[in-house]
Amino acid sequence: MSIDETIRQVLADHGRLAIPVETLADDTDLFGAGMTSHASVNVMLALEDAFDFEFTESMLKKSTFESISSIRDGVAQMTEV
Repeated sequence: MSIDETIRQVLADHGRLAIPVETLADDTDLFGAGMTSHASVNVMLALEDAFDFEFTESMLKKSTFESISSIRDGVAQMTEV
C-alpha cells in the first residue's frame, strides 16, 4: 500500500469524516470535512502505528493533520529521519 493509500485508510478508519475519504482532494480541510480534534488524535496514533514512528512534539499541532497533503508531508518528514 502506498503512503497516500495508507493515510486515506487511516482517515477512513479513524477520522470520523462526514464525507467519504475517496471523494477528498489532497488539500481538502479535514476539519471542515467533519474531523474533530478527538478524531485527529486517533488518526495521529493510527498513523504512528501504520508507519512505525512517533510524531515529534513540534508536529503535534492542528496544521499537521488539516489535510491529506499536510499529513503526507509530516509522514515524509518523520520517515526520512
